Amino acid sequence: MKNRLADSREAGNNFRHELKYLCSDAQLVLIEGRIRRICAVDAHAGTSGIYRIRSLYFDDRTDRYLTENENGCDPREKFRIRIYNADIGQIKLECKRKEHGMTQKTSCALTEEQCRAAMAGTMTLTGNEPAVLRKFYLEQKRGLMPKVIVSYERKPFVYRIGNVRITFDRNLESSTRVEDFLEKNVYAVPVLPVGQHILEVKYDALLPDYLREVMQIGSLQETAFSKYYMCRKNTTEEFV
Repeated sequence: MKNRLADSREAGNNFRHELKYLCSDAQLVLIEGRIRRICAVDAHAGTSGIYRIRSLYFDDRTDRYLTENENGCDPREKFRIRIYNADIGQIKLECKRKEHGMTQKTSCALTEEQCRAAMAGTMTLTGNEPAVLRKFYLEQKRGLMPKVIVSYERKPFVYRIGNVRITFDRNLESSTRVEDFLEKNVYAVPVLPVGQHILEVKYDALLPDYLREVMQIGSLQETAFSKYYMCRKNTTEEFV
């Protein structure tokens, strides 16, 4: 995994479109066969073309982020800490904001020590931290705490025109054992029915028509809910 996945500098993207679809294994295989002719495998995925994402999501005591997601509030945002392939040498803090149907992600790298402090709610600042980390710190002072671990396998593709990124996210799992986030292995349970996965399409201003036609995404089941919401719904007692 390249170091760009956890750049030491603060990273912030412009607002982008983000479409999500629930798909079967067969649909993902079909779509992948079509787009491989025109899209490149994301270089971040390395030689295998696949990597494992594990995210620790935060919320407050009233589950404000969860409620805002369920109600479709605009704007809304949430914080998460993310690692790839269980590698704690590269840890990222991310703030994901949804506004007017568009998504913006701001991130910065964390040390293992900073991550463990964030998990314990004992983080301190020196004054030189990136803005997203300072914002997270203030939110923790208002009661932000770890809520759920979200993990899945990702196969990513990119298309230069429109800055399009297409990801096949398989085997979505959740765990409430938030204290185990940095462990090599985490006990987790499946979230979606067997054989159901998630296709995500992200782009800037325009998704090329021919790419949309190749994927035939109009025939897929679009979902407005985030993986965080799906995993909390799967693990939180009030949704049982």
